[in-house]
Amino acid sequence: MKVFLIIVAALAIWLPDSALAQQATIPLVSTTPNADGGSDYALGIQILLVMTVLTLLPAMLITMTSFTRVLIVLAILRQAMGTAQTPSNQIILGLSLFLSLFIMAPVFDVAWTTALKPFLDGGVDFEGALEAAKIPFREFMFTQTRDSDLTMFAEMGGYGAFASQDDVPMFVLLPSFLVSELKTAFQIGFLLFVPFLVIDLVVAAILMAMGMMMLSPIIISLPFKLMLFVLIDGWALVTSTLVRSFAV
Repeated sequence: MKVFLIIVAALAIWLPDSALAQQATIPLVSTTPNADGGSDYALGIQILLVMTVLTLLPAMLITMTSFTRVLIVLAILRQAMGTAQTPSNQIILGLSLFLSLFIMAPVFDVAWTTALKPFLDGGVDFEGALEAAKIPFREFMFTQTRDSDLTMFAEMGGYGAFASQDDVPMFVLLPSFLVSELKTAFQIGFLLFVPFLVIDLVVAAILMAMGMMMLSPIIISLPFKLMLFVLIDGWALVTSTLVRSFAV
């Protein structure tokens, strides 16, 4: 919060005098003390903070949700099948986004009920809403984070053993969560890659035995991999496995 106020103050200093004169009626940096010793920020500051949070949504989507794991697994699956750019990057991203929304729906519901809705109704201030919104996301990240990764980043940051999850700062939890997600994504990707690799090896061995060394095995194996994937209802299996991998 203090960082945002410093940025606003710096911008106000560098604005031309005419611009300051035109905006003189807008209380950008005014605060009102509360009875409990806190402060209520002016409406302009609150809008600025909300817009700043909205600009961080893409980064939050990647670092605090299931999006990273889903996207990596689908990208590895496409590479294992050898279908080049089919499905396209747009389709992979779209499927990853909507699967992430499906997986994160319970977390979003809690954040809406406890943070965003009370803030819009005027029941809590921006700081209280932000703190309340972090709780469901932290719980989700803790359930997907390995203890070894959390310990590694805590040691690198100079922290000892944490007494509880509430003592873990976000800048320790976030990289731990991302590293754990990368490990899990590559483990799932490896399991998906093996059946297609076996098909490629079998086709390559048959072509070598027939003396057709100039013919690319990928061209011959691609129809068989597509047929196998369709017969086992591969997309349903992969998506259901991804969703269940986030079950607590």
